[in-house]
Amino acid sequence: MSKTIAEINEKIKRGKAVVVTAEEVIDIAREKGGRQAAEEIDVVTTGTFSPMCSSGVFLNIGHSKPRIKLGGGNVYLNDVPVYTGLAAVDVFLGATALPEDDPRNKFYPGEFNYGGGHVIEELVAGKDVRLVATAYGTDCYPRKKLETWINLKDINNAILFNVRNAYQNYDVGVNSSDRMIYTYMGVLKPELGNANYCTSGELSPLLNDPFYKTIGIGTRVFLGGGIGYVAWHGTQHNPHVLRTDNGTPKEPAGTLALIGDLKQMKPEWLVGTSMLGYGCTLTVGIGIPIPILSEEILRYTMVSDADIFAPIVDYSEAYPQRKPDILGEVSYAELKSGHITIQGKDVPTASLSSYPKAIEIANILKGWIEKGEFLLTEPVAPLPGIESGITFKPLKERPIDG
Repeated sequence: MSKTIAEINEKIKRGKAVVVTAEEVIDIAREKGGRQAAEEIDVVTTGTFSPMCSSGVFLNIGHSKPRIKLGGGNVYLNDVPVYTGLAAVDVFLGATALPEDDPRNKFYPGEFNYGGGHVIEELVAGKDVRLVATAYGTDCYPRKKLETWINLKDINNAILFNVRNAYQNYDVGVNSSDRMIYTYMGVLKPELGNANYCTSGELSPLLNDPFYKTIGIGTRVFLGGGIGYVAWHGTQHNPHVLRTDNGTPKEPAGTLALIGDLKQMKPEWLVGTSMLGYGCTLTVGIGIPIPILSEEILRYTMVSDADIFAPIVDYSEAYPQRKPDILGEVSYAELKSGHITIQGKDVPTASLSSYPKAIEIANILKGWIEKGEFLLTEPVAPLPGIESGITFKPLKERPIDG
């Protein structure tokens, strides 16, 4: 059997499409068999809600009177610096940006109470944000200083553009040293005191489409509570990794670059996040529909937590020194049980990714589709797959002669 996205969209418009979440499809397919389930189900929805550092927003604040050239100047939003190397009133605010007076890790571990991700959350929440800018002045842009309040509803454009989101699998972070360490995987206790992981497992978008057969450039998605699109493959996209027999990557693999209108989004799905001893980030809600075009596609969405394995990586030595060593592999079913065994030791687990929120996202997207409010898009180009030459390459350091 086979279907097309156009045929599925016609069913969505008529209110006849059968939509289930990536959690629900597992039991349905086991009960009815893959072929019958593929014939009956039209769309499987996925979801994830996790910290995603490579996120940010392009803002066009509009022209002041007299005009000011922010490009090449210094601009701050609630004391957080933004990038100005674009044009007169276009700026970019990154999720990990920090106020200049933040002590960082001077008083270790630093608290990182406020950064770019928090500013983005406040903008989406409709709060006024203080803009302070200085410029060098030109004949066409004579103003040299600007202090004002801006609000999302008043500025011209606010475009969320995240260059690396929705990682396809990821490490389990542990710490074998004799001291506490503070990482982007959270606080890791000494002597294998805990293990942290960070995907939604069987609900995670790219784990339900391991070879990128339906998710591609132009795919419409749930992004931050609004509608967004896959703009490109994300940075560090690496399809050439070890995989299980069903194609599921056993280590970090594909990523997505996502874009959307910030004005459509909601603060509960874009949350400024502080990570003790590490920095600030943005926790992002993403949901992607998988059109069931064939029994093969349905089979990929049947992946369960017991089928997904992640590497256990020591963040006290192997990770920072870029050593290939791992301490083993563990399934998401084991991780979600609350305990795993590492080197004979019982280790408690915790997730930086919220599974209840991922379920909520998958169900919101399911509801949109069932109501005819969200149609699927045909990708204009595929993501680079295992047949491509794209890999994630480490930095090749070359001495700079002085």
